[in-house]
Amino acid sequence: MTRPIWTVLGAVSLAFAAIGVVLPVLPTTPLVLLAAFCFTRGSPRLAAMLEGHHLFGPIIADWRENGAIAPKFKVMALSMMAATFVVSLYFGLPVFVLTVQAVCMSGAAAYVLSRPSHGARG
Repeated sequence: MTRPIWTVLGAVSLAFAAIGVVLPVLPTTPLVLLAAFCFTRGSPRLAAMLEGHHLFGPIIADWRENGAIAPKFKVMALSMMAATFVVSLYFGLPVFVLTVQAVCMSGAAAYVLSRPSHGARG
């Protein structure tokens, strides 16, 4: 009975990851990893399809094997966070919003930087 729930959660996570490709507020890589986690429990077929993807497959394998994020993906994540904050500044978002955004992105950046690069492909 829980397999369909895991599959739906994986699909929702993957949909948000796809949106995150063009909308830098959503973190694509963690959402893809979450989708892989959910699909592993809900749909082995969809899990295999995601793990075999030419871009996401190596990221998932690195995460599972080493908890690692390749340096180029670290740079990409940090660059997108910085760009999002700069755009927010440009559009003059309220100080409260900028503060919340800065705190959240700083936490996310610290986590990304704390993950090993050793063993990461890419």
